[in-house]
Amino acid sequence: MRTKPLPKSAKTPTRVGSQALLEKFGLGSPAALALHLPMRYEDETQLWTIEDALMKSASGAVQTQGTVIRSQVVYRPRRQLLVTIADDHSELNLRWLNFYPSQQKQMAIGAHLRVRGEIRDGYLGPEMVHPTVRAISPDTPLPKSLTPVYSVAAGISQTMIRKAVMGALSDPSMHTVLAEILPKTLLGKAAEGVMQFTLRDAVMHLHQPPADADTDALMERTHPAWRRVQLEELLAQQISLKQAHAVRKGRSSPPQILANKQTASLTQQLLSALPFQLTAAQRSVWAQISDDLRASFPMNRLLQGDVGSGKTIVAALASAQMVERSYQVAIMAPTEILAEQHYLKFKEWFEPLGISVLWLSGSMKSKDKKQAQESIESGQAHIVVGTHALIQEAVHFAALGLAVIDEQHRFGVRQRLEISQRIGSETYYCHQLMMSATPIPRTLAMTYYADLDVSVIDELPPGRKPIATKLVKDGRRQEVIAGLEQWLQKGLQAYWVCPLIEESEALQLQTAVDSHAELAAVLSQYRVALIHGRLKAEEKASIMANFKAGKIDVLVSTTVIEVGVDVPNAALMVIEHAERFGYAQIHQLRGRVGRGSADSVCILMYSEPLSLAAKERLQTLREVSDGFVIAERDLALRGPGELLGAKQSGEAMLRFVDLQRDAWLIQIAHELAERLLAEHPDLVKAHLGRWVGSRTEFLKA
Repeated sequence: MRTKPLPKSAKTPTRVGSQALLEKFGLGSPAALALHLPMRYEDETQLWTIEDALMKSASGAVQTQGTVIRSQVVYRPRRQLLVTIADDHSELNLRWLNFYPSQQKQMAIGAHLRVRGEIRDGYLGPEMVHPTVRAISPDTPLPKSLTPVYSVAAGISQTMIRKAVMGALSDPSMHTVLAEILPKTLLGKAAEGVMQFTLRDAVMHLHQPPADADTDALMERTHPAWRRVQLEELLAQQISLKQAHAVRKGRSSPPQILANKQTASLTQQLLSALPFQLTAAQRSVWAQISDDLRASFPMNRLLQGDVGSGKTIVAALASAQMVERSYQVAIMAPTEILAEQHYLKFKEWFEPLGISVLWLSGSMKSKDKKQAQESIESGQAHIVVGTHALIQEAVHFAALGLAVIDEQHRFGVRQRLEISQRIGSETYYCHQLMMSATPIPRTLAMTYYADLDVSVIDELPPGRKPIATKLVKDGRRQEVIAGLEQWLQKGLQAYWVCPLIEESEALQLQTAVDSHAELAAVLSQYRVALIHGRLKAEEKASIMANFKAGKIDVLVSTTVIEVGVDVPNAALMVIEHAERFGYAQIHQLRGRVGRGSADSVCILMYSEPLSLAAKERLQTLREVSDGFVIAERDLALRGPGELLGAKQSGEAMLRFVDLQRDAWLIQIAHELAERLLAEHPDLVKAHLGRWVGSRTEFLKA
């Protein structure tokens, strides 16, 4: 085997460099380091001989030590470092595919190494790949506590962060930094039960857990030390949200000006023109929103409802009430497809009543965009529908009274902040109505939407029938197509949904283009159309209009129809590669059917083998139709960050709390926040400064 001479060792970061890196990532102070708690722990308190380590290899990571007897760089099949250590009885291979010259130097022949990792079978025998390594003397004592593993950023090693944390914990300021803020008189029985540790003891325990600590409880973050920290973090968040709520109550809403004579009875005209009656749930929610729009402070309401519950008409009624009062309305959606659907619906409802509905998106031609912006600024446009283009600097409303933000959880945290800052006025703040077709679990609502008033439409319109959901293997594809033909023979329409437009070598999925070609050939006597996101807006609108009018029998589509127009005659939906879709996506998609009098069916066609998660997901969707139950499962699977759009911002919302695992703490924190604000307002700033710091704004988003 060829070997190469060692290059010069890379320079280690200087103290100044280390400090600068830590400061860059917000870890420049003892307080920040003390509250930078471990992600997990490694047990380095136990040491095994190589022979015993080999026997225990099936149980996970093990720690052993030995002297280096071989160390070389090889180039087959790729450049890698191979090291062999030995003790009195056995040998063990270590392998690195990526390594630094300094590491190679550390593992020279004769060096004594303590290594930790998982042992697996390699082509040269048992081996550890990329183990944790320390060069030590053979009699170096074992640590007395579990070894913390921290989240780190580029350039910051575990050694660097551990050293910095230990330095911070021994800093004299720690007595003040981690001093108790919450008076014992404030605590109820539930809070007292959580606060078994002082904050200082809890933080010390988490950074340096003793060898006999309950490792499982520490790893799962259910240890009393973790509970103390979690309650404090939740308390800070609840306080922040309650303060945001109080600030909103102190703001001015659009003033009550005399209604425009031409539009004075607009709300009543809209109701009279509708071809259906509002459900009791819609009327109840509309009454709440109508009262909000007359209040002296701006509305900030979240309107929830399952797929097909009729949220859009409630938003339209709110829009009508503000146009009556000579204010403009902005309807904003996260995608052009969803925004287009709202535009077409609002046009259908309002233009016969003499109300101008305008479209604005980022993809418009400059000339059209400028014309639209002029109409908005002059006040000629009563209702403006579009994407985030509505909140760009070039857009100036003459008198914006209401902003309706649909699927608001799909906007990132930073975007939502920008929305709230941009849609105000110099003299007042406009009303905001957020809508979500994905029901939000109670735990999520209590932690991230506590500043919002929440309305739920918990009733489907009359005539809506439950949708039967069936699971079918893709090997039965021809049976599904034959069943589809029988369906069409009854005079009914169908959707056929595919996850991709073009072939992906990685996923090798059947594409919408291929499926359209196949179905058009097999069902040649029927009208089969294709729709996807890359079509022009006019083309998509035309296809959807033809489908609604019954001029298309089968609509082959990507997920653009996740939100779309109602087609009562479309009672069958086939979803290909259903295992590739998430809970909410499938729930939204199947909500496109079941809108007429016919029995509706959703077929989830899947490919094997299925992962356990995919199997559970499909089984749940087959058995459950309640959107709130599905949302809870989705939360457990994806976590709040993804559901809330936090990933777009790169900002962690809650660092130590898991909304599924720690849901019971939320109510305790909620009650504690109310008492602290009422009885000890002087302590609020100190508590927020410790746990939230510069992240306060994100908690208000």
